Amino acid sequence: MKTSSVLKQNLNPMAAAARNIVVFVAVLSIPLTAARALGLSARETSTWLLALYGLPGLLSVALALRFRQPLAVTGNLFFIIFITGLGDRLSYPELVGASMVAGVGVVLMGLLGLSKWLASWLPVPIMFGLLAGAVLPFVSDLFSVLGDAPAVVGGTLIVYLISRRFLGERVPAFLPAMITGLAIAAATGQFQSLDAALSLQVPTFTLPVFTLPAVLTATPVFIVLITLQANMPSIRFLQSQDYDPPEVLLDLVSGIGTILGSFLGPTGVSLSLPATSLMAGAGAGDHHIRHRSVLLTGGAALVLGLLGSVAAGVAGTIPVALLLTLAGLSVVDVLGNALKQATGGPLFLGPLFAFAIALSEISFLGFGNYFWSLVIGTAVSLLLEREGLRALREGRDE
Repeated sequence: MKTSSVLKQNLNPMAAAARNIVVFVAVLSIPLTAARALGLSARETSTWLLALYGLPGLLSVALALRFRQPLAVTGNLFFIIFITGLGDRLSYPELVGASMVAGVGVVLMGLLGLSKWLASWLPVPIMFGLLAGAVLPFVSDLFSVLGDAPAVVGGTLIVYLISRRFLGERVPAFLPAMITGLAIAAATGQFQSLDAALSLQVPTFTLPVFTLPAVLTATPVFIVLITLQANMPSIRFLQSQDYDPPEVLLDLVSGIGTILGSFLGPTGVSLSLPATSLMAGAGAGDHHIRHRSVLLTGGAALVLGLLGSVAAGVAGTIPVALLLTLAGLSVVDVLGNALKQATGGPLFLGPLFAFAIALSEISFLGFGNYFWSLVIGTAVSLLLEREGLRALREGRDE
């Protein structure tokens, strides 16, 4: 086969991989922002990035080679978002412990086939209400720092909006916005000097601390994020594209990957619906070669994870206002989709309470806002929205 023919055949998988790689780089600002909020050292941050990017990248390449299907696992983005919100209530070792317990829970659910059972008892709109409440502070922080650095934040925001208006889906709007923000920060001399020369660092292991409040507050949300929010819809999408993903094995990979990755930092290894829709959809080329996009994306994630210390060092020079701005812009679509799913019916009051409680700073009986968001939101719907719950279950069964 001619070189031109081979290149032409692989253009679509390469394009799908490129879009995912851009997203990986874009959302890098979220764990870096979380690392600052948690007070992690440069070495702890680089090790955490290895867990979030390197390990899932390696697993993705292995799955794609073994099954010749676009099976891409990632470090669950929403996992990181929730960790950021829990940082002022739980210590980093407690988060590691809760993450490990979540991994064990995912393994058990995969072996026992309990994912569908959990889905029948936890209303998805309430989960999205909780998610919207967790994501909203990232977007609002963008405007909170606007007065502190109007040129950097305002310029980045304006380019983002213009890019969304005129570039559409051709180029992710985040990319030109990020370049603009970095350029303005450099032009105005807002970059900080490097504390030390950039170099690769040996990973450090964090010993887990298991406490009942941490496990009950964080672990249920982590399990739901891995199984219901990520794995289940991704598997259904793969099936809709005429693939036959190994469901139980994917849950086991997610659970075991979460346990092992948590030694490097709290992480949730799972499929990603946005990534899966790009790499398993028709836009990724012929059906039998779409898994090649996973090989490229997984390889890039592995490299990014191995270079985590470099990324952490460079991020330390970026102005905090710009880092918060980039983190907020990278989850705008996540917030929009969560609000749409939470308010689209047939439930309303339960998701509304879940949203409000997730935004609060409630701490009762040692449990935090995310735990009570799920509990109270579900209780409100059970009490006041039984018809909606019935309609939701019937629609899911159909």
